[in-house]
Amino acid sequence: MIRPRGGDFLYSDREVEVMKADIHLAKSHGVDGIVFGALREDGRIDAELCSELLAVSRPLPVTFHRAFDLVHDPIIAIETLISLGFERVLTSGCDSTALEGLPVIRRLIEQAKGRIIVMPGGGITERNLQRILESSGAQEFHCSARTTKESGMKYRNTNVSLCASASSSDYSVKVADVVKIRALNAIAKNIL
Repeated sequence: MIRPRGGDFLYSDREVEVMKADIHLAKSHGVDGIVFGALREDGRIDAELCSELLAVSRPLPVTFHRAFDLVHDPIIAIETLISLGFERVLTSGCDSTALEGLPVIRRLIEQAKGRIIVMPGGGITERNLQRILESSGAQEFHCSARTTKESGMKYRNTNVSLCASASSSDYSVKVADVVKIRALNAIAKNIL
């Protein structure tokens, strides 16, 4: 994923140069595809910047990431992505989770008619994947399938917290969970 910083998806000229350099670096290391997203200040897809980044990314397939969920109008935005030549868009249906955004995801898939892959993502778990795939008609999905692993640190300074949220700990790490991944794959294989 090409993203020079956290926060919004309105990029400065310097950040664009970093993104282009990151794409070149990723390609030189043999990645299978590129993922990025960019918006204008009015909440529309930054078609000009995306076109530049797509040109740098080719011949690799390119996915527009969840910046899509912050667009002003997803119906117009998906047509912009199709016209630009994106292969896929990752979305929670412009909602907090893919389950909550299911009506929009379904509408986007119907509208796209195979011209772009609409990939639900955001809060997908073993408990809701079947419903999301069956209700949306999606053929692909994205999820983190993570679990929390306790840190190996023996010494712990309880006077300092560097984590941004109270639900995180400086003494734990998020890791991919093989059991969750296998369960999600099994659910998808039964549906797709």
